[in-house]
Amino acid sequence: MFASMFLVATVFLGVLATPAVAQDTLTVFAAASLKNALDDVDADFAKAAGIKVTASYAASSALAKQIEQGAPADVFASADVDWMDYAQQKMLIKDDTRVNLLGNRLVLIAPKTSRLGNVTIGPGVDLAALAGDGRIVTGDVRAVPVGRYAKVALEKLGAWPKAAPKMAMTENVRAALALVARGEAPLGIVYETDAKVEPGVKIVGTFPADSHPPILYPFAATAAAKPQAARYLAFLRSAAAKNVFERYGFSALAKPTS
Repeated sequence: MFASMFLVATVFLGVLATPAVAQDTLTVFAAASLKNALDDVDADFAKAAGIKVTASYAASSALAKQIEQGAPADVFASADVDWMDYAQQKMLIKDDTRVNLLGNRLVLIAPKTSRLGNVTIGPGVDLAALAGDGRIVTGDVRAVPVGRYAKVALEKLGAWPKAAPKMAMTENVRAALALVARGEAPLGIVYETDAKVEPGVKIVGTFPADSHPPILYPFAATAAAKPQAARYLAFLRSAAAKNVFERYGFSALAKPTS
């Protein structure tokens, strides 16, 4: 009888322990351009809070759709407000946790070995001529935020008609970055922060801030988020996290919490 009671107690304790372990992990779905900076911030959070963060990086469009289809995530970080709006309209996030955390800039890149010098990006700029026989790579202009920013900017500058036939679209910004770094494309349109972490490319031009909507990164806890997501979002607004993000070239938009 004692053995039976011991077995029952052991099973009971095991059941109690399982949720506790689950509570000590968080899953973050984040825009691909956040990877380097967010990996560092997540490591700092894990040390400070004892909560492990597993991050999944992809295009914001793909991540929003995955969450909509039931993928388990505690936090969603988008590279534009449109896909966070989509998540909010679909009731996939907790509205009161949403915050525009970071900002970025749109740049034109070339392989590090390119002979191309500084390009003044203004009305009528001819990127097609600069690309020669090659392609201009960026994210899918129909869905991926960086591609959408790029198309809007080129349209406003009157450069889209010539550039459009040369455009090659990728599944996310890091895929476009890699193509330029490998010399497979002579030009790419990415975020400034992406260019800064890739030694195989150089920035040859910066798009005027008024040529596209502000590049904002809204973060929010998902509707199914664990309670610890609140601690994580608060940490992202800390002075320590702000320093990391700014070191990678992001502009910190939210007032630090500590």
